[in-house]
Amino acid sequence: MPTTKTCEDWDLVITPKDKVLWIDIKELIQYKDLLKLLIRRDFVSVYKQTILGPLWFVFQPLMSTIMYMFVFGSIAKMGTDGIPQPLFYFAGTMLWTFFQGTLMKCQDTFNSNAGLYSKVYFPRFTMPIAYTVNCFFTFTIQFVLMLIFYVFYLITGTAVRPTVWILLTPILIAQLALLGMGLGILISALTTKYKDLRQLVTFAIGLFMYVTPVMYPLSTIPQKWKVLFYANPLTPIFEMFRFAFLGTGAHNVIIWGISMVATLLLFWLGVVTFNHNEKTFVDVI
Repeated sequence: MPTTKTCEDWDLVITPKDKVLWIDIKELIQYKDLLKLLIRRDFVSVYKQTILGPLWFVFQPLMSTIMYMFVFGSIAKMGTDGIPQPLFYFAGTMLWTFFQGTLMKCQDTFNSNAGLYSKVYFPRFTMPIAYTVNCFFTFTIQFVLMLIFYVFYLITGTAVRPTVWILLTPILIAQLALLGMGLGILISALTTKYKDLRQLVTFAIGLFMYVTPVMYPLSTIPQKWKVLFYANPLTPIFEMFRFAFLGTGAHNVIIWGISMVATLLLFWLGVVTFNHNEKTFVDVI
C-alpha cells in the first residue's frame, strides 16, 4: 500500500506567516540565486536595445547638473556656499536620483509583479531588494564620476575641504536606501487597493525635490523656515553628505539622529504593511 507523505516528509513546507513585523533573512539567503537573477533581469531590461546603454547612468545626472547650473546658478544666481557648481549640483543630483529611483521602483512591487506572485512562491521581499540593489549599482557608477570631479578640484586647489565625517558615507547611503525602500513598499501596499494613489505619488515626488536641498544649500533658506526643512528626513542626509565631502553644510548630529530614527520607523512601517498586504493582494489586484 502506498504511504501518504506527511508535512515532515517534504523538503520544504510553505506555511502562512504568523508575524508581520520582521523579514525572514534566512529565507532570503536560501533564495539568493533568484535574487541575483532578478537583479540581472532588471538591469538588462532597462538598457537593452538602447543606443547608449549603461552610459545613461552617467549621461542623465550630467545633463541635470548642466541644467541646474544654467537655471539656478546663472539665472536665479543661487549660491553654493563657495563650492564649484558642477560638484555641488552633481552631488545633490546623484543622491536624489538614488532615493527617487529606489522609491519609484519599489512602489510598483505588487502591481508590476502580480502575475509572477500569483503563479509561484518565493519571498516577496526579494523584489524590492533587487530594485534597491540595481539603484545602488547606478549610484556607484555616478559616485565614481563624482570622485573624479572631486579629485580634480582638490588637485587644482579649489575650496573643497573633506572632513572626518566622510567616514559616515556608507551609513548615509544605507539610510537613503532604507528610506527609499521603506516609503516605496509602503506605497506599493497601499496602491494595490487605491490605484490612483500612484498618480498622486508621482506628483508629490516632483514637489518633494524642491523642499529637499538638492539644488541649493540649506544656508539659503530663511531661519524661520528651516524647521520645516528639517522635518524632511532627507535634509540631514544631503547636508551631512555635503559637509563630509565638501566641508560646507549643516552637520547637526542631533537632527541627523532624529532623521535616522524617522527612517527606521518608516522602514519598519513599510515592512509591516508589506507583509500584511502580501497575504491578500492577489485577490484585490
